[in-house]
Amino acid sequence: MTTMGSGDFTYEPVDDWAKLPPGWSFKEIGGIGVDSHDNVYVFNRGEHPMIVLDRDGNFLRSWGEGIFPRAHGVFVAPDETLWLTDDADHTVRQCTTEGKILLTLGTPGKPAPYMSGDPFHRCTHTAMSPQGDLYVSDGYGNARVHKYAPDGRPLLSWGGPGTDPGEFNIPHNITCDADGWVYVADRENHRVQVFDADGKYETQWNNLHRPSGLFMPPGKCPVCYVGEIGPVAAVNRNVPNLGPRVSILDHTGKRLSRIGGIGPGLGPDQFLSPHGLCVDRHGDIYVGEVSWTNWPQTFPNQPRPDNLRSLRKFRKTT
Repeated sequence: MTTMGSGDFTYEPVDDWAKLPPGWSFKEIGGIGVDSHDNVYVFNRGEHPMIVLDRDGNFLRSWGEGIFPRAHGVFVAPDETLWLTDDADHTVRQCTTEGKILLTLGTPGKPAPYMSGDPFHRCTHTAMSPQGDLYVSDGYGNARVHKYAPDGRPLLSWGGPGTDPGEFNIPHNITCDADGWVYVADRENHRVQVFDADGKYETQWNNLHRPSGLFMPPGKCPVCYVGEIGPVAAVNRNVPNLGPRVSILDHTGKRLSRIGGIGPGLGPDQFLSPHGLCVDRHGDIYVGEVSWTNWPQTFPNQPRPDNLRSLRKFRKTT
């Protein structure tokens, strides 16, 4: 058995974990979440956008067909509603675990003007403060974070394109801690920026390569799991030790552990593009990858293999 990680964060990969109905496929996974019962919500870009599995990978149900053109982000709120971000639809939808839509932010199919700062243009993910306020990272066609009241009322926005503190180059993911601080995966600036609840810049975490996925378990001083999708430009595509990988940091940004090989691939210790991730009550890590999109970028002269995978589970062993 392959063992990955170090110290208190050591894992073994669980092969062939997900058991889908015959003929079904995730194609690729934008986001992934887990509820208090360790049911796993796989927000994917296949024919069935939301596929729900139990902790053992058994299929429970699916929903979202015809609603979500391009799954991107999942946040499971304390009340166990799901906040789902669709970057092609330019919306954030609050749904029940059975798929009933409770609230929609944004206008379906109608983006705000490119880099206008108005919500949304290809929004990417959501997070929630301890008070229930919602934060949305926005995204591919904007460089902003928007804050909403629990009822969906807009409160404030911050950010703009650039590399200075408080500016973004693809704010790709977002999470909050128990003190209400906001962490933004500033993907193409190779950093995670940290803000207070009102968008005041506090600090940043460096030594990351294209951070894409973020997950913080609830509680004081949590660790942060960061999916780094690694290089894609031809000039550094084959440089080792840049990812893709999952790094585990403490709440100050100090690295505690890391899983992943020295480069991309289909090996048990390798990733292609860890785009979204979450952790269950047992400490097991679930990673969703955008493998279908990533493969021709990473391996431009090779056809996509039949065993191209998009969902990984890693069982915590320490």
